[in-house]
Amino acid sequence: MSGAAPTPVLEISGALPDPGASHLPPVPLDLQVMAGDCVLIEARSPLQTKDFADLCCGLVPLRSGSVRFLGRDWADTTDELASAMRGHIGRLFGTESWIRFLATDTNILLPQLHHSRRPEHALREMAASLSISFGLPGLPVMSSDALSAADLVRASCVRAFLGEPQLMVFDNPELERITDLVPALLNALMAAHDNRAAGIWFTRGDALWNDGSFPASMRFRLTERGLTAIRVSA
Repeated sequence: MSGAAPTPVLEISGALPDPGASHLPPVPLDLQVMAGDCVLIEARSPLQTKDFADLCCGLVPLRSGSVRFLGRDWADTTDELASAMRGHIGRLFGTESWIRFLATDTNILLPQLHHSRRPEHALREMAASLSISFGLPGLPVMSSDALSAADLVRASCVRAFLGEPQLMVFDNPELERITDLVPALLNALMAAHDNRAAGIWFTRGDALWNDGSFPASMRFRLTERGLTAIRVSA
């Protein structure tokens, strides 16, 4: 007797976004992401990129269809449960939101201090190790205003990977302009895959999209026609 089929990390089924609440195309969207998947999505529109990432995180109201994270329909969750579920999603935002009156290390730790039961000293150790792997000298403790734009992206990577999230969503185009960061992110993503995580990477540029070595298990193009699967020639 075979076991039950594994639960997708993310399952978008016939999701038709409310047209008044997003810039996504007015067509049903479908995507199934399993543990270990790395999905590369070419999305040239910054607004559509942000809204599709929001859709994955249960932040876009639907006219019909569903979006499920770890088997739970976002539409059927309470605000408290939805917040806890988002604690298992690491996201690199296209527009960063740093709390200016808090130090950068506090900004990085804050989501996990809210969602995780790990003690702060353990989180700090993990964050320091991630900081070094992403090219920072250590966990940044100064104000975010004191960091360069590139180092803010690196700090965002630390925040996204902290706490062993089960879904990574990369919708920040700036990360592809930092040449040494993409390999470091891919290494971190592969390590996360070993813990049954999945990743969704949005790109607007040709370099990454045309890179045949990028370890994408699936490729899609997001346009006004919806989400289209793209086959890559061997």
